[in-house]
Amino acid sequence: MESGTTELSRLPGLEVPELQVTHPSGERGRWIERGPSGKLMLFSGRSNPELAHRIADQLNIELGEVELETFENGETYCRFRESIRGADVFIVQSCHGRATNDHLLELVIMIQAAKLASANRITAVMPWFPYSRQDKKSSPREPITAKLVADMLGAAGVDRVLTMDLHAGQIQGFFNIPVDHMTALPLFAQYYRDKGLYGDGIVVVSPDPGRAKMATKFAEMLEAEFALMRKTRPAHDVAAVTEVSGRVAGKTAIMTDDIIVTGGTIIAGAKALREAGATEVYSCATHALIPDGAFEKLGKSELREIAVTDTVPVNPLNRPDNLPPPLTVSLLLADTIKNVFSDESVSAIFAGENQLF
Repeated sequence: MESGTTELSRLPGLEVPELQVTHPSGERGRWIERGPSGKLMLFSGRSNPELAHRIADQLNIELGEVELETFENGETYCRFRESIRGADVFIVQSCHGRATNDHLLELVIMIQAAKLASANRITAVMPWFPYSRQDKKSSPREPITAKLVADMLGAAGVDRVLTMDLHAGQIQGFFNIPVDHMTALPLFAQYYRDKGLYGDGIVVVSPDPGRAKMATKFAEMLEAEFALMRKTRPAHDVAAVTEVSGRVAGKTAIMTDDIIVTGGTIIAGAKALREAGATEVYSCATHALIPDGAFEKLGKSELREIAVTDTVPVNPLNRPDNLPPPLTVSLLLADTIKNVFSDESVSAIFAGENQLF
């Protein structure tokens, strides 16, 4: 399902009647021109080429030609196969899965290659920002790896970062360059409204106090009530729900979060919500970082449906019945890329409501 930003602007709290979003039409070109010298060029790493192609389709351009190769010793080679001198270069790369480190280094190499090729401005389009859960020291002698990733990107020469639904808002402060933060909440809100899941019979549930502000805004979009779960983590990627606060009995519950990894949080949350009297439990998350081994557990859980986006690819062969095809964020990212390129407001796409922390 694809929802445009013009549709999203009709959601409660996101009314933007003055915003007019237009899309290129006509014959597809190699780039978008701006004035006599400016041009927008879009390139993709090897982490999520399907999403990059969808973004290019929305922009009505072809992906730029870049040669990426992995040598026998594991080193990465990069060469742009066309001139990018003076261009605004956008590089799409979601660093995920067991190849996270390879994807991240590939992105850094592509950024430096673009810098040395005299690109005018380089924007890293990172729908999923890697290491974002390691944003602070939770125990002695731990690194703050999200800050290290920010430093790596800056050292490589990136001028701007475009990302979606960061795990923690403070990650934006790790950079000394602009960070455009997008959110998929309006996309999910439109999805559930189209299914008739809004109003008095719905309760939006935050999986923990840290996501309460985001869930409150989501509840406003769905004209629903709000509830909060409290959980503990006995070990990494293991969650146990200790309490549900709010009126959930007799209602359809929708849990909202930024990521799903093993699914432990939403599985435990669904069980706790059903025990608290919820009639059905839905879940949505922007980033589906789900290993193949977790699909079976999600399919056998008490979750009626799990909605995710295509910020990272989802294996269609192992996807359980309660996980429908991902919603695409390509139109949202394409609109953002166009606004960055034309030096227009990015937050205006969300009526200034894309800061949800």
